[in-house]
Amino acid sequence: MKLRTAALLIALATVAAGFADRLDLLDRLGGSPAQQSVARVERVVDGDTIRVRIGGREETVRYIGVDTPETKKPGAPVQCFGQRASAENERLVEGARVRLVTDAEPRDRYGRLLAYVFDAQDGVFVNERLLRGGFARTLTIAPNDRHEARFRLAEARARASGTGLWGQC
Repeated sequence: MKLRTAALLIALATVAAGFADRLDLLDRLGGSPAQQSVARVERVVDGDTIRVRIGGREETVRYIGVDTPETKKPGAPVQCFGQRASAENERLVEGARVRLVTDAEPRDRYGRLLAYVFDAQDGVFVNERLLRGGFARTLTIAPNDRHEARFRLAEARARASGTGLWGQC
């Protein structure tokens, strides 16, 4: 039964990849109401948070739709796969120029900028890449849920194949 479920999830994820390409095309063509800006990553805070330089000031950016294991939560131990998730985020964006795309609410209650993060040079969708690699779980907080289905499929594929934290934790 587990094998059949895994195969179904992988098939669904493959079909969804075609839809995902269309979503990226809409973003590039301005077919969405999201605000976009380009920034330079100054440092990686952890697996799902970065500090960027944008418009002459430094901002903390929290990735929308993903949650990586904790590494720096006060009073809490480092969670399984947390260091690996932080290292992967560093590999993906450290020092890079990134395109930040907001959703319905641009900031969280802590004042952090909420964004979908894309590598400005090659277009890699960082939020999704973390899910596909098993470095993160899906975390949907409405109304910032534009890519929820895409993210859930990426997570399901990683989970079904035991990738990353799904095979280690």
